[in-house]
Amino acid sequence: MEQEKKSEFDHLAQRFLDVLANQRGASEHTLRAYTREVQSFARYLNESMGGDARIGAVEHIHIRGYLGALYERGLTKASAARALASIRSWFRWLAKERLVEQNPALLVSTPKLPKHLPRVPTVEEVNRVLNSIESSRSGQMGEAGGEAEEGSAESITWPERERAIFELLYGCGIRNSELVGLNMDSIRWGDEAILVRGKGRKERLVPLGDEAALALRNYLPTRAERLTAAGKGAMVHEGALLINVRARGDCRLTTRSVGRIVKAIALSRGLAADVHPHTLRHAFGTHMLEEGADLRAIQEMLGHERLSTTQRYTQLTVGQVQRVYDDTHPRAR
Repeated sequence: MEQEKKSEFDHLAQRFLDVLANQRGASEHTLRAYTREVQSFARYLNESMGGDARIGAVEHIHIRGYLGALYERGLTKASAARALASIRSWFRWLAKERLVEQNPALLVSTPKLPKHLPRVPTVEEVNRVLNSIESSRSGQMGEAGGEAEEGSAESITWPERERAIFELLYGCGIRNSELVGLNMDSIRWGDEAILVRGKGRKERLVPLGDEAALALRNYLPTRAERLTAAGKGAMVHEGALLINVRARGDCRLTTRSVGRIVKAIALSRGLAADVHPHTLRHAFGTHMLEEGADLRAIQEMLGHERLSTTQRYTQLTVGQVQRVYDDTHPRAR
């Protein structure tokens, strides 16, 4: 069977994605998103312009037409904005490589998005969850096959590990992907810090607070016990910091499992249904800002490339103040 001929759109889309994967050090999540968006747009160009069309013939009207097609399929403005951002990056690369004369995506306005500030749990709410994990012993390792599924709402599967997860997410403000990427040598006890590998494989040292350090010291002996029981004693001092319950495979806990664990514990402790690992990162930035921390210091700890990203926490705090005013001031109602 003769292989289907690929268009110039397909070839250039793949070249861009290869550069993104091999040269820019993009995360797996970013690469998946760009692959989905750029390949989808390339298919649209094939269908609307024909497989023999050249990349230089693409104009802003084609991009607007694609966004319109996304809306017709029921996609939200946020999804369309993500697609446009990927297309802009692709054409920015094409222009840099002199494969097109200009970036037509720059002539397309980004869909105006409603500003939704994420709800952040209070300090008291976070402390209540952390204290409940510390006192829970319901999920301790017992007979083979007697463990709850990771992230089940019935019980805390591994209290020491779950406490360490919450303390690192909230106490250090790291991303879920950064959390599961931590290795044993990421802990810098002498510096009272952890070495975090963030977006674009950039490294940063994040302070390790007393509570997070204590949680890790309580977790590490139980990690060693499980690895030894699974016949992987050689990994006690190396490899992934956070491991799965039965020490299967390479043992590393996944972002999906962390999401299930955080959500199940949060729900069982009365927090909102939309709590996820990034909620604790938001709480880290918001609570530090409310206590008077410098915005640039928070930017450094969170690993934000732009200060404008960190300033979102300022908006969040202002929003909380506004709600307090609306709820309490007699002239606000």
